Amino acid sequence: MKLVCAQNDLNTNLSLVSRAVPSRPTHPVLANVKLEASKETQLVSLTAFDLSLGIKTSFAAQVEEDGAVTLPAKLLNDIVSRLPDGEITLDDEAGEAIATITSKFGSYKIRGMGTEEFPELPTVENGGTSRLPAAALIEGLKGSLFATASDETKQVLTGVHLIVKQDSLEFAATDGHRLAVVETTNQDEAEGLEQTDDKEFEVTVPARALRELEKMVAMRQNNESVAFHLDQGQIIFELADQRLTSRTLEGQYPNYRQLIPRQFERQVSIDRRQLLNALERISVLADQKNNLVKFTIDSVNQQMSLSVETKDVGSGRESMSAQVTGDDIEIAFNVKYLMDGLKAIPTSDIQIQMNAPTTPVILTPLGGLKMTYLVMPVQIRD
Repeated sequence: MKLVCAQNDLNTNLSLVSRAVPSRPTHPVLANVKLEASKETQLVSLTAFDLSLGIKTSFAAQVEEDGAVTLPAKLLNDIVSRLPDGEITLDDEAGEAIATITSKFGSYKIRGMGTEEFPELPTVENGGTSRLPAAALIEGLKGSLFATASDETKQVLTGVHLIVKQDSLEFAATDGHRLAVVETTNQDEAEGLEQTDDKEFEVTVPARALRELEKMVAMRQNNESVAFHLDQGQIIFELADQRLTSRTLEGQYPNYRQLIPRQFERQVSIDRRQLLNALERISVLADQKNNLVKFTIDSVNQQMSLSVETKDVGSGRESMSAQVTGDDIEIAFNVKYLMDGLKAIPTSDIQIQMNAPTTPVILTPLGGLKMTYLVMPVQIRD
């Protein structure tokens, strides 16, 4: 194998696939990146796979000889990222898994392994296929990924539940303390996309895989659609010359719709950024154990006050104007959960709807994205 490519191309694509390299590989070859070069297509492809998440990407290069080899991902990444801009040459010795990387300042030899033991990425043979608008996908992931559970014992809650319909997409995520639901359109006006499979289906995809997908889509900075293949236990996303494959999460996802109240006795409309800034300031005094901040809603003076009091540390209080309807109320929240939701809502103004100090509270954007963020209050103890 022998090829000449731009350092930036190799570095960018290597960084992308390296995120699918396991930190503790169960087999030595899984710590490697598979590199394949095709003289016919003049393309170089890179693949990494931890047996659950797999990423494959390709880029154009000047390929002089076909070939394939697997090289240690971390070492290769460390070397390539430090090379200067410009052309680099990569070739391996015939019959040996030793690659030589040459730049204008010098050369490096890396010992790798053959490709025989490197597992092939899964394929979908019988599953349904859809095309998802990139903009809708990014919108849905930004509004839901943050609310997934990090506790691996809550297996199905560590992913985003995706409902695909003919004309809409729904993203839902919960960790048991808060819930984020985003509804977007499944139509791309720029490309006039139509579903190739008109079946409606639901699937729960690991948050880790979706975070990588979000980065892949955002990197391209255009409105390309994402091909979406689903088979039992496996999902594949394809975007031009990039491919991400992941196992799906098994188990019944909670019926989250029944958690969202249908009527509210109180509602507050307020500037999102003003509220977020106030929470960021006052949170430095919050007790690290419960992260509690208390809200006092005043309908007479049309304002909302935030307060924190932590024994042996100090206290803080801020007030801001708001549009309040309904009776006064005192209610408390985990400040982190509130801040996460406010950061994910893209609009300048939000609406907060509530009933009682111990029942679910809903945050929604005013205008724009159709998003529902439910957070449970914390009981105030005297």
